[in-house]
Amino acid sequence: MLLRVRLTLPDRPGALAQVTKALGAAGADITQVTVLERGDGRAVDDITVYCPDGTSRQELVKSLESLEGVAVDGVWPTREAPGTYPELEILKYITAAGDRALTTLIDSLPVLFSADWAATAAEGRIVYASWRAPEDFTVPAETPARPTALTVEGGLHLIHAPLPPLALSLILGRSEGPAFHRIEVHRLTRILEIFLSLPATERSVARQLRK
Repeated sequence: MLLRVRLTLPDRPGALAQVTKALGAAGADITQVTVLERGDGRAVDDITVYCPDGTSRQELVKSLESLEGVAVDGVWPTREAPGTYPELEILKYITAAGDRALTTLIDSLPVLFSADWAATAAEGRIVYASWRAPEDFTVPAETPARPTALTVEGGLHLIHAPLPPLALSLILGRSEGPAFHRIEVHRLTRILEIFLSLPATERSVARQLRK
């Protein structure tokens, strides 16, 4: 199984090597490392690891937090294949999807962001949702002016984003792991900017709103 591990560690030579050794001792094989931020002698990394089925997440956390200065922010499942360029693949599919461009985007976002589900909403109701979206989800009352990360009751982590000039908003949900990082919010913002510039976007939205 693939897992995403987000941790904070000292930003000094050898710190990542210690993390790598601890993960290896716990039976995890590192497939990708993404540095989310650095500063004030600390770094925040997302590490994708392959673990045999049945690997204890608690043991992974225990092994990592035994290292001096290392704190684990979260461990959660991911479906994003390491070493690929998923945004480019998804944008290729979207450009050929015609009236299904928006639904193709929504179905793809959970994989891109190691999230559980995504949805579009209008006037307080869900218009379209990907697989695994909760049936009883309450749409936030206000749509933010720009994509925003938040955590709602029950510990559900969200990115809520407007889709101007469309009469929709986008919601991305993650129930496990840490809150969405500002780098993830920025990544989604850029993807939406490209999507909204595509000629098929307005036709796709009109098709969804007619349902």
